[in-house]
Amino acid sequence: MRKNIRLAYLALALGAVTANAQQTQRYTNEFTEFKHAVNLYNEEQYLAAQLLFQKVKTSQQALNTEIEADCAYYIANCAIRLNQSNAEQKIDDFVSKYPTSAKQHQAYLDVTDYYFNKGDYRKALHYATKIKKPSYVGALNEDKFNFQKGYSFFYVKNVKEAKRALRQVRPGNEWGDQAAYYLGYMAYDSNNVEDAEKLFEMVGDKSKYQDRIGYYRADMNFKSGNFEKAISEGLAQIEKTEEESEKSELQKMVGESFFNVGQFEKALPYLVEYKGKEGKWSNTDYYQLGYTYYKQKDYEKAIEQFNKIISGNDPVAQNAYYHLGESYLHTHKKTQALNAFKNASEMSFNKDIQEDAFLNYAKLSYEIGNAFESAPSVLNSFMLKYPNSPHKEEIEGLLIDSYITSKNYKDALNILENSHSKGNAEVYQKVLLYRGLELFSNSDYTQALELFSRASSEDQDFKVTAKALYWKAESMFALDKFNQAIDAYDDFKNSQGASSVEEFKNVDYNIGYTYFKIKEYQSAISFFNSFVSQSSIDATRKYDAYLRIGDCNFVLGKYWPAMDAYNVVIDANQQDIEYAKFQKAISYGFVDRTQKKVDDLLAFVKDHPLSTLADKAQYELGVGYDVLNQKEKALQAYDKLILDFPSSIFKSRAMLRQGLIYYSQGKADIALSKFKQVVSSAPNTPEAVEAVQNARLVYVDKGQVDQYAAWVKGLDFISVSESELDSDTFESAERQFIQNNKQEAIRGYESYLKNYPNGQKALQAHYYLAQMYLEQKNEDKAVAHYENLLKFGKSEYSELALVRTSEIYLKRKDQAKSIEKLLQLDKEAVQEQNKIFALSNLMKVYYNQKEYSKALANAEKVLQKGALDARVSSDAKLIIARTAFATANEDKARTAYQDVLKQAKGEVAAEAMYYDAYFKNKDAKYEASNEVVQKLAKDYSSYKYYGAKGLLLMAKNFYALNDSYQATYILESVVKNFGDYADVKAEALQELNLIKQEEAKHNSSIAN
Repeated sequence: MRKNIRLAYLALALGAVTANAQQTQRYTNEFTEFKHAVNLYNEEQYLAAQLLFQKVKTSQQALNTEIEADCAYYIANCAIRLNQSNAEQKIDDFVSKYPTSAKQHQAYLDVTDYYFNKGDYRKALHYATKIKKPSYVGALNEDKFNFQKGYSFFYVKNVKEAKRALRQVRPGNEWGDQAAYYLGYMAYDSNNVEDAEKLFEMVGDKSKYQDRIGYYRADMNFKSGNFEKAISEGLAQIEKTEEESEKSELQKMVGESFFNVGQFEKALPYLVEYKGKEGKWSNTDYYQLGYTYYKQKDYEKAIEQFNKIISGNDPVAQNAYYHLGESYLHTHKKTQALNAFKNASEMSFNKDIQEDAFLNYAKLSYEIGNAFESAPSVLNSFMLKYPNSPHKEEIEGLLIDSYITSKNYKDALNILENSHSKGNAEVYQKVLLYRGLELFSNSDYTQALELFSRASSEDQDFKVTAKALYWKAESMFALDKFNQAIDAYDDFKNSQGASSVEEFKNVDYNIGYTYFKIKEYQSAISFFNSFVSQSSIDATRKYDAYLRIGDCNFVLGKYWPAMDAYNVVIDANQQDIEYAKFQKAISYGFVDRTQKKVDDLLAFVKDHPLSTLADKAQYELGVGYDVLNQKEKALQAYDKLILDFPSSIFKSRAMLRQGLIYYSQGKADIALSKFKQVVSSAPNTPEAVEAVQNARLVYVDKGQVDQYAAWVKGLDFISVSESELDSDTFESAERQFIQNNKQEAIRGYESYLKNYPNGQKALQAHYYLAQMYLEQKNEDKAVAHYENLLKFGKSEYSELALVRTSEIYLKRKDQAKSIEKLLQLDKEAVQEQNKIFALSNLMKVYYNQKEYSKALANAEKVLQKGALDARVSSDAKLIIARTAFATANEDKARTAYQDVLKQAKGEVAAEAMYYDAYFKNKDAKYEASNEVVQKLAKDYSSYKYYGAKGLLLMAKNFYALNDSYQATYILESVVKNFGDYADVKAEALQELNLIKQEEAKHNSSIAN
């Protein structure tokens, strides 16, 4: 568009040139075209003017030098205004070529003025500096030029040259006022208040700069500490100014001045109205408004301001965090106060604030717990840093109590053992006990035993001593040190405080079990009877004790008392009722009540077809019919066993008894067939050996000894010629075993297996060797013999062998072998406790392998079992919770973790509590979530991983509650203190960066 206009002007100009030429010819006026060009120039038709000046200049060369010079001047100025590339050269050429021209000194001045008025101060300065002798400019223009030059230097931030030029401007005119103003501003900007004030005084009262000067004067008074004057001038200026940004700065100035003179009520409205620099406040701004609210006891609003100061590390931040802590205390937010005081105590800008903040941090750590470090550690650190504090005695008292309340027994024990204070002896005994209980719950019985022994020897509190003696006995029992356990239980019962502790009611039950383990059944009966005679005992132990009373009497041949005990369990319809019914039925067989035995067994297999005792009951049913001489029913009972329970250990026994029945009936061939089935299906077992012996009788009766000999030669576990030697060798080793000469027994059994690897007693030899090697903690040899034993197939020893090999492989973390043995144990186990052992460990191994569906299936099977140990039940619920969470089934995980939390202890409880907080966070119940995290910190501070994860959760909660300070401080602390947990640290860094990026949008003090 502009180009078209210029072309239009050009056309008009050319027309004008033609017309003027004609007029020149007509009127012979040599100046007409020049004047017309000047008019075009003044009308800003620079292109047309430039062309006409060029024509005139050419026609006047050598005729009129002054007109030629003027044309060159105007041509150059047109080039400047048309922004032509050679414009500067044209100006320089004019100055050089026409030194005597009247416009020679005006050339650069005009260009300077042109660019200055356009606001292009850099170009203005460029041409101004080409004027080497300013005095030639002329008196009228000199002040204007010096101002333009000075301001241009000011614009490019060359303060020195700006001052030099502006000082040359004479006062008393518009240029003098402007020069004085900018000189004053530069003095103001460099904090030269005295010079600035003098220079501002030189500016005329009616100057347009007076409003700005009012602002600067208020600011100078503020910076000089003349707050009263700053207030009066600032208030006056607020009324005058219409610019919002300046009004905001003035309100800040007035508000801060009131703040500095302690008039907080007057400061408040002005501080609130401040808009910040470019929309952002600084940490100091937030501090002043927060402190103003604090002084007016408006603690909630004070918190809103203080907690916007994040990642601060200067005197302002320390002061803010201290008063933030105070504000939190006034509003009963102790968790938040703890973090604020901790932060302030870590800064040393103000030593008094640092000490008082540390004191508050230590007290709160004791009162509500501390996820960063244990309360005892904080209290000890305070006493070490401030040994002469007037609060020393108070802190010492809190320290002693915190050892117990923090439940961080491991760290507490370390601190106590390094302390030389005799006043802590009672606390030390308690911590030994509680740390021992933690270790016991984690199955570290050896370490637990050591601590219980030490606790019992301290003898400071008779109740603690009694408890230590009890758990010392329990640890010995868990370590299979049964005789020592009995002595320890006796020590407990005889101790002063025994009857006053909760454990006392169960001690006879435990002693009974210990005697039961060492097969001293009569003593076991006495203690079990003593236990059940008590009132207010839990049902699980009560009916289990009756079962053991029954078992002990059964083993001792006291069948009627045994049945009386079993009846108690049956009548109560309690757990293990199947076992009680079975044992009662068997007992009838030993008191010549065989028909009653058969009747009860028939009822048993009908009522409990899926019982782990169903195969044994079916076998005993056959035995009962056999005793009653009801041979056909006996054979049918055995057939049912063989058909329904093909993997039962009683299968080979049933076939053996069938063979004997057929032999007694004169059915030799059928009997022989049964005996041979036993040998082929269960070689190397006692049943197989007996079957061979019975088959020999059949062959002898039939006169087929040669056929017997040929058959036996094919059996690698039978040697007719060496059978007696085989038996003698085994008997020799067994005699050493019975006499408790373990090393001699080991040599004897090893020798037997070397000579008779498939001997008649090879199965027993492997079993005894495995057991003895395990006692000696030689797991490699024990496993080898257990594995050899299992190669013989299912036997009376195979279940225990599977348990032991599973334990060893689990300990070695050999997951493949563990799974193999545990699956076999689950399939073959008769004892319910071994099935539970298999399932509970399968669920853990599968979970560790991330086979969550299998882990979940086994955990649910565990919970279907009756009479579960509390820890097994808790573990199963924990696996269900973990697998549900891992598979994103959060509803199931939530329910499962709630179940875990009801009975969990130690690290499991810490985990469950963390997830309780996690799900509360998911429900947007942020304050409730934080309460759980704080409880986690207080009660389970020794479990650092869940403490760290809890802190991460707490930070998210606080940010959701608009408390940026708490969120960032906690995240920074997690990054600093929990580097061992890479996943937690990485997430904390990510969250911290996100929050800082968001907060930096309105806080200029935050670097992101």
